[in-house]
Amino acid sequence: MMKRREFITVFGGAAAAWPLAARAQQQPGKLHTIGLLGSGTPSSWSAYVAAFVQRLRQLDWIEGRTVVIEYRWAEGRSQRYAEVAAEFVRLKVDVIITSGTEAVVAAKQATSVIPIVFAAAGDPVETGLVLSLARPAGNVTGLSVLQADLAGKRVELLREVIPSLRGLAILANTGSAGAVLDMQEAVAAARNLGLDPVTLEIRRAGDIGPAIEALNGRAQALYVCGDPLTNANRVRIITFALTARLPTMHDQRQLLEAGGLMSYGPNFPDLFRRAAEFVDKILRGAKPGDLPVEQPTKFDLIINLTTAKALGLTIPESFLLRADEVIE
Repeated sequence: MMKRREFITVFGGAAAAWPLAARAQQQPGKLHTIGLLGSGTPSSWSAYVAAFVQRLRQLDWIEGRTVVIEYRWAEGRSQRYAEVAAEFVRLKVDVIITSGTEAVVAAKQATSVIPIVFAAAGDPVETGLVLSLARPAGNVTGLSVLQADLAGKRVELLREVIPSLRGLAILANTGSAGAVLDMQEAVAAARNLGLDPVTLEIRRAGDIGPAIEALNGRAQALYVCGDPLTNANRVRIITFALTARLPTMHDQRQLLEAGGLMSYGPNFPDLFRRAAEFVDKILRGAKPGDLPVEQPTKFDLIINLTTAKALGLTIPESFLLRADEVIE
């Protein structure tokens, strides 16, 4: 594996710290408590949690010693968000940290008092999470991932790697407000480039296979709108895509580990590191409504050369040199 810029996550510290949380719970009322609502699984979130916990430690919030972290996992099932949010309210956690528009909405509906920090969300103003980026108001703040704004760039990158591209399939969970925005922007970008977009709308894991199989050659590539459902089912999506000989474009690196072709978007571990800084300020007395929503500063272009070769694609050397990481 070649890396153009260092992409470092430290999972060991987080993994070792998890058991400490259980011991710390035996001392109720003595430590601040963070409720972490993971939209995916411990495995799919391992790099994010490691980055978050590591940054907290640097800010003197040491898990099991000066802070307790309650971990709950939705495993890609959006119906779990409300259950977990309600549980955090019962536990009277001091702050909730999560990611994704739907998870934030569920937490916001459960409490207007407990501060909520989102490490990544689509358009937080458009989706009603905050009043404005500069002054969020209410009990919610965090980091926007500019998901819809990046759609055009992703479509352009696909076209650059596949010059013969004519039909572009766009897979989106229509139950996710962020994914719908991403899909709309990807459709517009495809049309601007003279491509023929084909939307594949899903709402559950069982919809994925039939949607991709129904393409019947109408597309030469697949754009996957990132959300907890598609992330949790990344292996399923990529298996069907590779069977159909479809190169795929994603918003984050972990989908390339499952065999996706390309990803372009914010560095998610970096977003979770920065989310820890929001949590630090809140635990020290800041009001979330006074903390402006921030935007990504680090973006990664990653390509899976092994998948490219399997699909018979030749990636220009100039493109590989621009990539932040090439997986071989």
